[in-house]
Amino acid sequence: MTKAALVEEVSRVADLTKKHSEVIVDTVFRSIILALRRGEKIELRGFGSFRLRQREPRKGRNPKTGDRVHVPPKKVPYFKPGKELKELINHEAPFVPESTSTPVPGSGFTPH
Repeated sequence: MTKAALVEEVSRVADLTKKHSEVIVDTVFRSIILALRRGEKIELRGFGSFRLRQREPRKGRNPKTGDRVHVPPKKVPYFKPGKELKELINHEAPFVPESTSTPVPGSGFTPH
């Protein structure tokens, strides 16, 4: 799914304009990025969590020349899926969005 497809889905489900939906999607992404920059862990219950992992410095090789190069330490984002997300992905029945009233059998998901 692309960002444009996500904006389209938010627009459709929430009955909003694409422009408003794009602002919402951008705000969510920007908030996650800013929290990670501050070193915070983002936990979205039922979905998963985002956090940073520190990569240690190492010696690498330039693929063109074969020369050894120093690779500095860096932080990389890491996503860990939540238990409910794993179950929904591996469940045979299709996921039913909250906007409907039919529960997904065996998933523990009951729309309100």
